[in-house]
Parts: sequence; C-alpha cells; structure tokens
Amino acid sequence: MELKERAAYLKGLMEGLEIGDSKEGKVLKAMYDLLEDLCDTVADMDDDLDQVYDELDAMDEDMDDLEEAVFGDDEDEDDEEEEDDEDEEVEAEYELTCPNCGAVTVVDEDTLLNEQVCCGNCGAEFEIEFSECGEDCECEDCTEENE
Repeated sequence: MELKERAAYLKGLMEGLEIGDSKEGKVLKAMYDLLEDLCDTVADMDDDLDQVYDELDAMDEDMDDLEEAVFGDDEDEDDEEEEDDEDEEVEAEYELTCPNCGAVTVVDEDTLLNEQVCCGNCGAEFEIEFSECGEDCECEDCTEENE
C-alpha cells in the first residue's frame, strides 16, 4: 500500500474505535493529522522529483545533440583513425633472387636488413649488398664498375 492508503486505513481504524474527545483521543487525532500532512508532502516531493528526472533526461538528450553538432560523429573519426593505423602497419616486402638456384624469395624489411638471407627453395644462405644505384644506372661509379 502507498502512504496515503495506509493513512486512510489508520483513519478508518480510529473511527471504528470511536475515539472521542478524551486526552488520548485528541493526541491520536493530532498524530493522524500530522501523518496525513507528511504523506501529502512526500507525495508532492515524489511528483517534483519525477519532473526533475524528466527535465534532466531532456537536458541530457539536448547535450548529446549539441555534442554531435559541435564535434561531429565520433564513430566515423574512430573508423578513419583505425584505417590510417592499418595502412601504416603494412610492412614492405622485397623479392630476392637466389644466386644459387634462381628461385625468388619474398622477405620483409627486417629480414632484408639482416644482410644474410636463406633461400626458401634450396636452403642456401646468401648476403645482400646494398647500393644506391640500380642495374640500369648510368652514373660514373656504376659505369666504371661495368668496364
């Protein structure tokens, strides 16, 4: 039962007992009046609190709309950042031809920088020499080496 219903029940009990104007009866009637006033006050406070919660929810929704308008959609930005991270994480791969068997071996940059590569086909190990020029280079250093 709610507070008002319980207070009404007590009033009914008091009327049923036919409490008169004795000293005890006056005290009980005053206590009932106080209880009834307290029940009304609590009910009013509950209504006010419900209204505050409703207004707070509306303000929260308005704040969400405002944040979305000012800062944009965070989910799209997170997706773009993840895509950028994925693009940066891709390591370069290099194809090397084994001088022993002629098989092409694909290695990543870390393996390439070790300067010692093992052929996946024949198992032969070979060194990698780095130069700044390619095969078709016509700079002085490469021309002198080819002569």
